Amino acid sequence: MNSSMGLEDQGHQAMSVEQEEMSINVPNSLRIHSVSLPPKKTTLQKLKHKLNEIFFPDDPLYQFKNKNLKTKLILGFQYIFPILQWLPTYGFQLFRSDLVAGLTIASLAIPQGISYAKLANLPPIIGLYSSFVPPLIYSVLGSSKHLGVGPVSIASLVMGAMLTEFVSPVNDSVLYLKLAFTSTLFAGLFQAWLGFFRLGFIIDFLSKATLIGFMAGAAVIVSLQQLKGLLGINHFTSKMQIIPVLSSVFSHRNEWSWQTIVMGISFLFFLLAARQISTKKPRLFWISAAAPLASVILSTFIVFCLKSNADKIPKIGQLPKGLNPPSVNMLYFHSSHIALAAKTGLITGILSLTEGIAVGRTFASLENYQVDGNKEMMAIGIMNVVGSCSSCYVTTGAFSRSAVNYNAGAKTAFSNIVMATAVLVTLLFLMPLFYYTPNVVLAAIIITAVIGLIDYQGAYRLWKVDKLDFVACLSSFFGVLFISVPSGLSLAVGISVFKVLLHITRPNIVSLGNIPGTQMFQSLERYKNASRIPSFLVLGVEAPIYFANSTYLQERILRSIREEEDWIKSNRESMLNYVILDMTAVTAIDTSGIDTIQELGKIIRKRSLQLTLVNPVGSVMEKLHKSKVLELFGSNNGVYMSVGEAILDLTASRKVEGLA
Repeated sequence: MNSSMGLEDQGHQAMSVEQEEMSINVPNSLRIHSVSLPPKKTTLQKLKHKLNEIFFPDDPLYQFKNKNLKTKLILGFQYIFPILQWLPTYGFQLFRSDLVAGLTIASLAIPQGISYAKLANLPPIIGLYSSFVPPLIYSVLGSSKHLGVGPVSIASLVMGAMLTEFVSPVNDSVLYLKLAFTSTLFAGLFQAWLGFFRLGFIIDFLSKATLIGFMAGAAVIVSLQQLKGLLGINHFTSKMQIIPVLSSVFSHRNEWSWQTIVMGISFLFFLLAARQISTKKPRLFWISAAAPLASVILSTFIVFCLKSNADKIPKIGQLPKGLNPPSVNMLYFHSSHIALAAKTGLITGILSLTEGIAVGRTFASLENYQVDGNKEMMAIGIMNVVGSCSSCYVTTGAFSRSAVNYNAGAKTAFSNIVMATAVLVTLLFLMPLFYYTPNVVLAAIIITAVIGLIDYQGAYRLWKVDKLDFVACLSSFFGVLFISVPSGLSLAVGISVFKVLLHITRPNIVSLGNIPGTQMFQSLERYKNASRIPSFLVLGVEAPIYFANSTYLQERILRSIREEEDWIKSNRESMLNYVILDMTAVTAIDTSGIDTIQELGKIIRKRSLQLTLVNPVGSVMEKLHKSKVLELFGSNNGVYMSVGEAILDLTASRKVEGLA
């Protein structure tokens, strides 16, 4: 068929009628194609296919096909322990790159570990413990070459906020520490469970819009909380809302220390300047990476030299030397607090999992390799389970640490082993050196780190592209600021789910017109050159038809018919005879949807109109056929492969009936 031929010209050709035989001569290229049913499958086969699509969309067993037993065993061990994929071919060139990267991220991980532990209201040493064991576990089980593992600001903030609400880290420090370890255990079990059962799609309910608002709100709260350290305040609120925090800052003005303020502002300026230099010149990434450790060393030296003159500057104090002590005996399962630990673990687990997988995939895409999300969940989950038994709290892959790891030239996960080794040396031999480290420099390090979480450009993009996403972002942001961290997150997730439900229950229905010279049908509203076909109303349904939207779709289609009839009257066009539903985008239908199609057919027939369906997908066609709904549609069962074929056949049939 000539592509330049318009639909109306094709219709005239298709309707050339021989008066003697009263038959339609249609060229082969214009013959009407029947819509086939999908191949027959048993219920068990359908269930198996559906489960495979839900849980194994990436076909993880593909690599085992057509392999002998020995190869399958090797591939199986490599799948479970990704370290076996690169360790046999590991050489000096890779080691040199990983050594430099590992030492570089260690310079960032040590001060960050101490700082983030304080953010979670935990002893600083817990942050170092958490930078030693989890990276070792991840280097064996993780599939990312560049993920830098350790404590992160958001999970630390959420854990601190949720636990502090019920247990005081000052008055009941032992119970607080037990709950932190127990929450970490629950987080790890939940993460590993998601990965083992391949349920990673659950974390997708944390949309990007939600996370942008949540992280920005958390960054503001974290920064304001650090005013305690920057100003030298001793008595500070444990609440995490903006109003109590600001009120506490100004109500304790008598505790402000000018020595602390001067030191804090100086190091904050230094850290921000280092960050800005590295942002503008990526080759100088090592400046921002080394700045936190340099700040710790320099501030410790200054306080040590001042000693008696620096009494008003709070210091870390004595930190215990040695390896992580076991903490299995610290896990707390008493009924009075088990719900709190489980809830904290669930939320921190989801947040850390979301951040870790997103960061891993970001750097994997830069180097053109894949990160298996489910394997990552299991790796992160197992390292948190092991961590909870070795005095660690929730850890994952941090963006700042991973960015430094990538820019420093890391080639494999061995860089995490190098970092853990550096932390080990620190734990064994260097802990006394932190005695004079001022808390104010830790506050400056935290503020510098969390400022990067405020993605104002991302928020502006949301405003330009999707206003409802922007509302979710703002809800999350203000919810965190004025209500609480968990409530802000829950509010944003609720809005995101509401958006999904809105799209499901109120799907788009568009009126379609013919693009002249083609058999394509597109939206009359979008394409001004698209034209209506006389006597036909073509509607495109752009969603599955479920119980949740079937009533709306029926009402919306009937309204479209009424509006089309009004338009025909006002423009004195040909009377409406046919309603065509283009079901190309209807990927699924349930019994409520089938009943709706049946009811529509009856209502439309009573109005002397004919309902026709176009291009239903295999599963929809099968259900329509089994329900015997198509028998109500008359010739050809009222189903066509394309809108063009439907119009040609229906027009030709009407012509024949007229001649008869």
